[in-house]
Amino acid sequence: MTQIFDDPANFADEALDGFVAANRQYVSRVDGGVVRATASPRGQVAVVVGGGSGHYPAFAGLVGAGLAAGSACGNMFASPAAGQVYRVAKTAHNGGGVLLSYGNYAGDVLHFGQAQVRLNAEGIETRTVLVTDDIASAPADQLKKRRGIAGDLTVFKIAGAAAEEGLDLDEVERLAILANARTRSLGVAFDGCTLPGAPEPLFHVPTGLMALGLGIHGEPGISEHPMPTASELAELLVSRLLEDRPENPGTRVVPIVNGLGTVKYDELFLLFGKVEKLLTAAGLTVVEPECGELVTSLDMSGLSLTLLWLDDELERLWAAPADTPAFRKGAVAQRARREVNAAADRLDTDSERPTAAAAALGRHAVSAIAAVRDVVVEHEQELGRLDAIAGDGDHGIGMRRGVEAAVTAARATEAADGGASVRRILAAAGEAWSEKAGGTSGALWGTAVIAAGAALGNRESYTGQDAAGAVEAFASAITELGKAELGDKTMVDALLPFRDAFTAAISDGAPLDRALAVAAAAAGAAADETAGLRPLKGRARPLAEKSLGHPDPGAVSFGLIVERLGRHVDAEFIGQGAKA
Repeated sequence: MTQIFDDPANFADEALDGFVAANRQYVSRVDGGVVRATASPRGQVAVVVGGGSGHYPAFAGLVGAGLAAGSACGNMFASPAAGQVYRVAKTAHNGGGVLLSYGNYAGDVLHFGQAQVRLNAEGIETRTVLVTDDIASAPADQLKKRRGIAGDLTVFKIAGAAAEEGLDLDEVERLAILANARTRSLGVAFDGCTLPGAPEPLFHVPTGLMALGLGIHGEPGISEHPMPTASELAELLVSRLLEDRPENPGTRVVPIVNGLGTVKYDELFLLFGKVEKLLTAAGLTVVEPECGELVTSLDMSGLSLTLLWLDDELERLWAAPADTPAFRKGAVAQRARREVNAAADRLDTDSERPTAAAAALGRHAVSAIAAVRDVVVEHEQELGRLDAIAGDGDHGIGMRRGVEAAVTAARATEAADGGASVRRILAAAGEAWSEKAGGTSGALWGTAVIAAGAALGNRESYTGQDAAGAVEAFASAITELGKAELGDKTMVDALLPFRDAFTAAISDGAPLDRALAVAAAAAGAAADETAGLRPLKGRARPLAEKSLGHPDPGAVSFGLIVERLGRHVDAEFIGQGAKA
């Protein structure tokens, strides 16, 4: 387990600061991650990668000549927030457009997607290539649903080399897509990993067994098998990957044996020797392989095998030079350093003088967010345990980080000018939530809080219908961004019953406290009912059977939050809120 830290909540940021201090010849720190410290030719495509921390050398360790131009770095196992991705990409941009590439995880898709929209709106042409190499996460006929694991390296390397050759954004994107289509991976775990400060690993593998098909965020495997010998393990990994070859694979292949954290190099080398013999026996030619720690998972005891099937283009790009803190190949000419001015643009909020009503509602919003913080802190451990059943166990800590940041931002915004509109306060709170929480919940809650504030605006007065409009805006932001539907076993399964019950109660003339109580009861009941569902979205989807019988943590946390809000809204708040 992780032993060296001060405050576990600051572990990722402090580790990144130390990484930069140790590698200043390669990288510069920006708000949200790192970018190259050296100059690149003007007009070169900027390949920006990223994801949660805890996977070194991925992702910051792959920033440098011939590979990535920047990396957005989220909290431990949590997606970087949209603002972080935006700032890293804007700083890395060099006039040739931006290619975003990252593993296919819901939180990353949400946050990187938001950043892409913002970058394109500002005239910085931005594309995305998702990494989907894990054959255990979806069947061969559902490639787009597969998640990314150690195949991140092959896609990033091909894209980075293509950009280094001076190819334009269309070509860099095409070659990254090709590399992803021709990459397959499969992993195994012998025991779980432990988040900094946590007393126990996210999961355990029973003695004498091995978990097959694990994820790199601490997700347990999809099945357990008797512990194999090295030869049996090599046969298992190679045979499964050869059964899942891409179309027209050819006979030249790059094998990558990747350690996930605690498997020693001697063991990895032993396994690689057996893998090479099996590939050769299958009539394949091994080209420039890699064996070592490349995409890890903190202290997880496990490993993965990746195969990149080459064609002439991919082989040239795979062999091209690269010089980064953690991945070096060939010789790269020394380059001049560049001045890095981190883009500090943040969400624009209204600066007009708030109306008396909007300022009063803003004060209540600050108090309400503090109440949300209290219930999240109270249930943090419970939510984490629930999430660990079929996920990575970070829902509780992620929600706490997000809502604590939201409280701080809301209070600071309200105090800065002696008062602020509810729209401005919720915009600041939502952006802070997204920034600090990361992951799926951070993106969804942050965006939804901002949307609710925008719906409330800066009006002269407010009614129950305005409250219903804010709830509708909150729900629409969640469903439009997350693409989840009723029955997918997500927060939406509690959110939509809450929205419908609240809207109906307000339309029937119910006061705000009564409408909240009725709607919260509907959300709580709906959250409980998710125990009978199989997840169709997110990281829990590949582990549907383990999730069955347990409610969705996102739905549960939403139910707890709205129940507390219902109790928080006292008579004085109702009267002022209805008139203000």
